[in-house]
Amino acid sequence: MRIFAIGDIHGGLKALIQLLNKIEVKDEDTLIFMGDYVDGWSESAQVIEFLMELSQTINCVFIKGNHDVWCEDWLKSDDVNPTWYMHGGKETIESYIGLSKDDKKRHLEFFENMPLYYLDDENRLFLHAGFTSMHGVEKEVFQSTFFYDRTLWEMALSMDNGIKTDSLLYPNRLKHYQEIFIGHTPTINFKQEVPMHAVNVWNIDTGAAFTGKLSAINVNTKAIFQSDNLPSLYPDEKGRNKG
Repeated sequence: MRIFAIGDIHGGLKALIQLLNKIEVKDEDTLIFMGDYVDGWSESAQVIEFLMELSQTINCVFIKGNHDVWCEDWLKSDDVNPTWYMHGGKETIESYIGLSKDDKKRHLEFFENMPLYYLDDENRLFLHAGFTSMHGVEKEVFQSTFFYDRTLWEMALSMDNGIKTDSLLYPNRLKHYQEIFIGHTPTINFKQEVPMHAVNVWNIDTGAAFTGKLSAINVNTKAIFQSDNLPSLYPDEKGRNKG
């Protein structure tokens, strides 16, 4: 059985379809999505619809990201968070034009049922951003940490990759899991176009919201698959490249 971790999609349905075609997804595969399905490119609502249909035939895990929280709140209350609106929410709202109340209700339920993290049988942790508790995710005090934390990735980047887990210098936060897979922090911020690896942490967000690609990694073999750069797939749009 193949297991793939897939990075932040941000409304890029064309990239998602292209990526899944490159993977050549099979019925027995498992797809673990790292969150942030919406906000950025013009097809956020269509991404959600596609993923809901995909999950009918393929085993999928949909982790919740911070942009998903914003969209969920909007679908629930119809209130527009100003911060969300400026960071992709406008495009997401526009993508829902024409969808019925029943469609929106189904999408809301989809968001509400998303887990905050996923731990597999091999003790590999998957979550959107990070966590701060030295005792692991189950002891995390603030739920928002799972959506926004970047300190886990920053810590992993600053460590000596040769350090052993039994070293007094090895952070307790990392000892709980064989591997940790995250999204949220684009690798293009570090001038890397492919998923990055530091200690036992893998960052799968390769900047699909901006100028990067949508990426997937085979969790077992570490083979990497990527779409084209998103601006080339949406040449008439800016995504979240507003500045």
